[in-house]
Amino acid sequence: METFVIGLSIASILFMVALGLAIIYGTMKVINMAHGEMVMIGAYTTVLATKHLGFNIYLCLPLAFLVTATFGYVIERTVVRRLYGRLLDTLLATWGIALILQQLVRIHFGLGLFGIQIDGLGSDLQNVPVPAELQQAFHFLGANIPIYRTFVFVAALLLGALSWWLIFKTRFGSQLRAVSVARNTAAACGINDKRVNTLAFAYGSGLAGVAGVLVSGFKTVSPDMGTPYVVDAFLVVVAGGVGHLIGTFAAAGILGEVQSFVATWLNDVYGRTVLFTVVILILLFKPQGLFVTKSR
Repeated sequence: METFVIGLSIASILFMVALGLAIIYGTMKVINMAHGEMVMIGAYTTVLATKHLGFNIYLCLPLAFLVTATFGYVIERTVVRRLYGRLLDTLLATWGIALILQQLVRIHFGLGLFGIQIDGLGSDLQNVPVPAELQQAFHFLGANIPIYRTFVFVAALLLGALSWWLIFKTRFGSQLRAVSVARNTAAACGINDKRVNTLAFAYGSGLAGVAGVLVSGFKTVSPDMGTPYVVDAFLVVVAGGVGHLIGTFAAAGILGEVQSFVATWLNDVYGRTVLFTVVILILLFKPQGLFVTKSR
């Protein structure tokens, strides 16, 4: 049971990171290699806010969303917007942005910002305090279930529900789906597709920032912490079906549990190996992913 709960928390983080990536790719057909760095920025925002503003992890969730959404907004407006329709160029450009962001945290902030030393940034590993009520555990079916991992799972469900409402029940969501299916037709009907792209990129980046806050509660924070998450998020998006919300949720659950159980029985290396094997098998038998978006 404990292994299952660990798998749920892994799946929850994967879902939040992959959901933002799925929205960005599904709408803009952009492979955003800097998406993992939004996780890192969200985690470092938590480090700074807890140390210097006295925030707890609850207040850091909306703060990190706003910070990383702003980063996403700027990246889309200054770089990505100029590269639409050039898939390889966007991949290389966002990869470059990812490296720049890592180095800014590792070197520039480590030496001081504008001559002012900032405690909590740099190449040293950082830790985030978890509220006392989330450090406890409760007994369920003879197992000790950490409350914090349950909190992560509930947060992922709420964000998934919010994203579903935003995509399927709002005017912006209708525009988002129209642009993702037929951009030129949507633009001809009066939809500002550039505005939709910017907001989608910002929202997807904000989701990754929230994931970074939750990751910082049980892992150390470092400049390169986001790199593994962008790889895993791509696996989830591809395995679940590009741009499919339910598919992303299902794929995150399957891959999270697979990694948790195999890592518990053997080790993390085998867990990663089996994870990639499962994705390959899914793509062999379901090339378009577990779920396919219906189109006319």
